[in-house]
Amino acid sequence: MSPRFRRTASVLAALSLAIVPSAACASGGPADDGALTIFIPQLAGADLAQSQVTKHIQEKFGISLRIEASTYDAAAAKEKRQISLASGDLPDVYMLIPWVDQFSQPELLQLGRQGIAVPLNDLIAQHAPNVQRAFEETPELRDLATAPDGTIYGMPQWNECYHCSYGAKLWINSDWLEKLGLAMPTTTEEMREVLRAFKTRDPNGNGRADEIPLSGSTSDTLLPYFMNAFLYDPQAGNAHTSTLAMRGGRVQLQAAQPEWRDGLRYVASLYEEGLIDPGAFSQNRDAMSAKGDLADAVVVGAATVQHPILLVTEGQPDGRDKQYDPVPPLTGPTGVQYASYNLPTVPGATFVITAEASEADRVAAMRILDYFHTQEGNLMGQFGPEGTDWLRPGPGDVAIDPGLEPIFEVVPTDPEAPRSVDGPWGAAAGYYSTEEFRNAQVQSTDIYSPEGGERRLYEATKLYDGKAPQDQIFPYWDLWVEPDQAGEFATLQTNIENHVAQSSLQFVTGQQDIDDDAAWNAYLDGLRRLGLDRYLEIQQAGYDGGR
Repeated sequence: MSPRFRRTASVLAALSLAIVPSAACASGGPADDGALTIFIPQLAGADLAQSQVTKHIQEKFGISLRIEASTYDAAAAKEKRQISLASGDLPDVYMLIPWVDQFSQPELLQLGRQGIAVPLNDLIAQHAPNVQRAFEETPELRDLATAPDGTIYGMPQWNECYHCSYGAKLWINSDWLEKLGLAMPTTTEEMREVLRAFKTRDPNGNGRADEIPLSGSTSDTLLPYFMNAFLYDPQAGNAHTSTLAMRGGRVQLQAAQPEWRDGLRYVASLYEEGLIDPGAFSQNRDAMSAKGDLADAVVVGAATVQHPILLVTEGQPDGRDKQYDPVPPLTGPTGVQYASYNLPTVPGATFVITAEASEADRVAAMRILDYFHTQEGNLMGQFGPEGTDWLRPGPGDVAIDPGLEPIFEVVPTDPEAPRSVDGPWGAAAGYYSTEEFRNAQVQSTDIYSPEGGERRLYEATKLYDGKAPQDQIFPYWDLWVEPDQAGEFATLQTNIENHVAQSSLQFVTGQQDIDDDAAWNAYLDGLRRLGLDRYLEIQQAGYDGGR
């Protein structure tokens, strides 16, 4: 289960509410009298107004729904939401998707104080027994939803995605290890020897020195996995970019510690030997996977991806997508062996009732939310009616977690088939997905088959689980922000993180000499000039505020 976190009435800041000064572009025409208007993302080709889920909810609760469709494109979705706020022509309720767009904590505070976001406390107490049950089962959900003043201005989706919690993974070509007579590396120096062998001993057998020992991309960054052999690095790809951690009750920036320099020195030595793909720090995921899918031969030995299908397209004729297995966290020269942990639930809210909603609409919206906090509502909302996109388990079916009773099986869809116009609400309805619920999904026991992909991730994540040092985890997800501090904090955070990223890249690629004390001290001076002390002061105040 996810590490427990505590409430904090902190005063931090992130991006303040941005209003896009553009004309409103609501979809669906004028509002129907008496209809509950829902602003919700919609996949291209779908029509949620005709969705079986929409019809089911209308019949179940005796209401009429009007859909204001957004999009799954993150930038466009955020812009459309901001336009709807700026126009003053608000929907009754927003139901969003965290990885597409949602309300941040400072936005919630601002909208609540402006009277735009309706407080949900009484509505939950009076009309949402399943939300209350979820609060009792998962106190972290209540904590995450509750602002420092005790008000719930919006509800987040609770999503205990087990493999997402440990995103900084490394997958290696086990066929190459076997061919070269090598064991799975367990230390940083063993990894160096493996990568050297991949580079020089022709593991793909084509007689050419075309092997890429180690690759990555801007979405699948190399540093977090390797830095965790030197000090705890909480980064996990692009999901969370800060290197803040705790030490003795004090917040510190890991990228300013001597051990960070040691980690950079190690990765720089791999790069200097030609063991790292030169494009690993600049190419996007498509460019990386093009190397993984290269038709002439298998050329990539290892990559820092969450799942090997991000490197190699599933179902390759030569079976190369089955060749990659996870490497456990490496042990560094001083015995450090950590793994990055991040809360898979995104702070903020995807469900917000606006002041536009009548009392009856507020109750109806809360009843819909409450339904999505049940197992029936979760399955119906995300996948549609039973028998279409999901099935009950049959004899012999095994859950992802073999220790759990299986609950459901997702029916595979043909990616080439036209999207159903009356499809489900998808991730917009996934409000209460606990680790037990998610891992009770039926999966094939063949982890290398397309039907066993989630089990492959589950088993890989077991290698990383428990390697995050609990006393060093900084609870960034539960630090509420004040809109009036947004500008200062956003500037500090952006400038510091950019400086860390750019300087780390320069040290790794040799543009700066990691062994040059003057260069390293200039990097640290740069952090101080950018306001590192003030940045840590604000973070510490937020952390202390909840103690």
